[in-house]
Amino acid sequence: MNQPLPDSNREAPKQRAGVDRRALLIGGGALALVAVGAATLGQRRASAAAARPLRVGRTGKGGYDSIMNAAKIQNPDLRVQYSDFSSGHLQVEAFNGGSLDFGGVSEIPPVFAAASSIQSFRQIAIVNADVNNQVILVPGKSEIRTLADLKGKKVGYVRATTAQYFLIQMLASVGLTWNDIEPISLNVADGTAAFSRGSLDAWAIYGFPIQRALANDGARILKTALGFLSGNYLVAAHVDALKDPALSKAIGDYLILCKRAFAWQSQHWEQWSEVLAKEIDVPLTYVQEQIRGRSAPTTLLPVSESAITSQQRVADVFFKAGLVPKRVDVRPLWDNRFNSVIEQMS
Repeated sequence: MNQPLPDSNREAPKQRAGVDRRALLIGGGALALVAVGAATLGQRRASAAAARPLRVGRTGKGGYDSIMNAAKIQNPDLRVQYSDFSSGHLQVEAFNGGSLDFGGVSEIPPVFAAASSIQSFRQIAIVNADVNNQVILVPGKSEIRTLADLKGKKVGYVRATTAQYFLIQMLASVGLTWNDIEPISLNVADGTAAFSRGSLDAWAIYGFPIQRALANDGARILKTALGFLSGNYLVAAHVDALKDPALSKAIGDYLILCKRAFAWQSQHWEQWSEVLAKEIDVPLTYVQEQIRGRSAPTTLLPVSESAITSQQRVADVFFKAGLVPKRVDVRPLWDNRFNSVIEQMS
């Protein structure tokens, strides 16, 4: 007797339903895994961004980090990677090249940047400091005795820095112009060599090359920049670092370390001078003399209208001298978001 065949059409819906339920369960699990994976990847990327060190520029020896080390001031949670530059305008170039997050410049290099098409940094604070460490040097036996004696002479300077600015202002103070001298643009290293071998009649320079020239070359200071410079040195940060929450926090943390370091320095000049003399390899007496003759202690200040006005005056001087192609407005370069951090430390 023939047995009836199974009704395959009645069984199929149950099988499909089972398959569909399994597919949904498997698919939902896969989606959940994808979501967890995406969240984990996002966390890893955020952690990587937070873990990247703050890239800080320093100009020569005796900078922020040297004072922090001498004072034993540190933040163990802050990672910093330092790069050395011989002048502020090279730091501006590094900002524009995207290789720097934080740096210190004078009022002058940003003026040249403002006259160009690229300004990838903002000025976030002011370091007010000594201007007697910015001078015009002449050889010890030089017949040059006054600023007026610079007429027709070979004068070295570092382009787009305080050296160029105070040289312009000093010449103007005795009725001379840029065209009345033979200006020779040299970086710090080349200027040091040229002055040492007697290739310059005078040298407009800043910082510790002064002490080295006094000690090693028997140089003489013709004039300091007191009365010609504001004493404002600007703290700058890359625009991308300011947009990044982790790096922006690191910048604020580093500013706190700077302010603490400057306060220590003001109270420990003798100890600092000993550290500095060893670091720059100059006899202690020369460093002590420079420190005793400082025009002001080093202090960290918030962005202010007076600082903006001061830099605008500098920009106008360069424009009037024909050294920048157009009149520039420096105000867009400033950012006061860290003012509250700096003021809270006062």
